[in-house]
Amino acid sequence: MITIYKTGPKNGLETITTFESGAWVHVVSPSQAEIEDLVLRFSIPPDFFTDPLDVDERARIEREEGNTLIVLRTPRREATEADIPFTTLPIGIILTQGLVITVTLTEVDVVQEFLNGKVRNFSTMNRTRFVILLFLRTSLMFLRYLKDINRTTAAIENDLHKALRNEQLIRLLNMEKSLVFFITSLRSNALMLEKFNTSGCMKMDDDDRDIFEEVVIENKQAIEMANIYTSILTGTMDAFASIISNNLNVIIKLLTTVTIILMIPTLVASIYGMNVELPFQHNPYAFLIAIAFSIIASVIGIVFFWRKEFF
Repeated sequence: MITIYKTGPKNGLETITTFESGAWVHVVSPSQAEIEDLVLRFSIPPDFFTDPLDVDERARIEREEGNTLIVLRTPRREATEADIPFTTLPIGIILTQGLVITVTLTEVDVVQEFLNGKVRNFSTMNRTRFVILLFLRTSLMFLRYLKDINRTTAAIENDLHKALRNEQLIRLLNMEKSLVFFITSLRSNALMLEKFNTSGCMKMDDDDRDIFEEVVIENKQAIEMANIYTSILTGTMDAFASIISNNLNVIIKLLTTVTIILMIPTLVASIYGMNVELPFQHNPYAFLIAIAFSIIASVIGIVFFWRKEFF
């Protein structure tokens, strides 16, 4: 799907139907026919469109035939029922003939912020500022989602205190996978930002330079936060795995103790059920004596295990 946007007189995005200079062309999951049409229209290498459609594509900058491709890794919040709550996806930013073309496999969260008007004072006419704002919003979104991961992890930890199953540990493992995706993407973005700064592929004025420095700082902060959360989460998973194992051991110990105590009356009844000469078998109170002996022996067993803190 191809949609063309351009900043209107009031700095709002307007949808247009022609490829005008200063427009933003947003391409989502394009068909082969759409890719061929854009390649012929703007003389762009085909891999500039196909590479960003690979979910594992790394962040980088590539220049060819007067066109520039910037691949940026962006965070994505998955659906509620998804196993892994947060992942990352690449977005291709193509600079060509006065246009900015963004290419994604599916709708990405950072682009939706631009489309929903959450990013102020940006213009499709100013390509440099537009691209840098994409960088900035991506870094800020990484930080926001990292905080969400931390809050979700804390909620799971509260459930783990009384857990005897592996469900919560699996949820923590999925959170750890999200953090791994984030760290890998953030480091890839950091290398891309460094090359963007040194390659001079886009001219930046003083304001652009200030925003770009903020992008670098936010990206570094996101990397540090992701590393810290990963270390904490790894230690938490190890600790709670031991807690779950210990809880199971306590339950098994309790059940074993109860089994031993219940075995005492069973043993007495089994002995006095034998077809041999037994003590007190001619005594009219033999049954009561056997019952009393079973109760006394069971009480002694309970007291013994109580002192050993098996209960």
